[in-house]
Amino acid sequence: MRGVLFDVDGTLVDTNYIHAVTWWESFRQHGYVVPMAAIHRAIGMGSDKLIGHLLGDHDEADDEPLAEAHTTLYRPYWERLKPLPGAADLLRACAKQGQRVVLASSAKESELAALRRALDAEDVIHSATSSSDAESSKPDPDIVAIALEKGELSAEDAVFVGDTVWDVKAAERAGLPCLCVTCGGTSAAELREAGAVELYENPAALLRALPDSLIMKG
Repeated sequence: MRGVLFDVDGTLVDTNYIHAVTWWESFRQHGYVVPMAAIHRAIGMGSDKLIGHLLGDHDEADDEPLAEAHTTLYRPYWERLKPLPGAADLLRACAKQGQRVVLASSAKESELAALRRALDAEDVIHSATSSSDAESSKPDPDIVAIALEKGELSAEDAVFVGDTVWDVKAAERAGLPCLCVTCGGTSAAELREAGAVELYENPAALLRALPDSLIMKG
């Protein structure tokens, strides 16, 4: 393998449950009652997919206000975000072994900047994507394909690391194998059923197993 594409939310930075709470409040403010468990299972999609997935038939004129409310509610957390165990060390270890490190995120650019500050691994990040790079978010493969392009990589010489079934589906549609961590809150059984090829508790666990992982033995 020549490169590793990393999802960020829930994979490298501990944000998934914050997203669930702030989406729940956004829906509540606009008159929608959505169980938080359902919201959590949809985290990993961009807002372009998540709102319709959760609300089904609804007034689409609400979509932009819902997304804006979520951003407003989430923004106060940006400077308090924390990386998941071993996240920055994993990126540095991949880079040290000659892998090109690419962040494949569908977060807005301002939000991605906050995630990168929390991660604190700018010295080894080759490139990154944001929501402005693609019209359609995961599980569509657009973000993954653009991440490959930005990293000057092909699907044949890269792997994807994520934490949700949407990551697995997007990677598969882009032609990449997907390794998954369970620290985003999705169970190993669900990720395995979706098609994850390797499973780890968190980035630190993947770092410990790196020499024997698909990243190094691909």
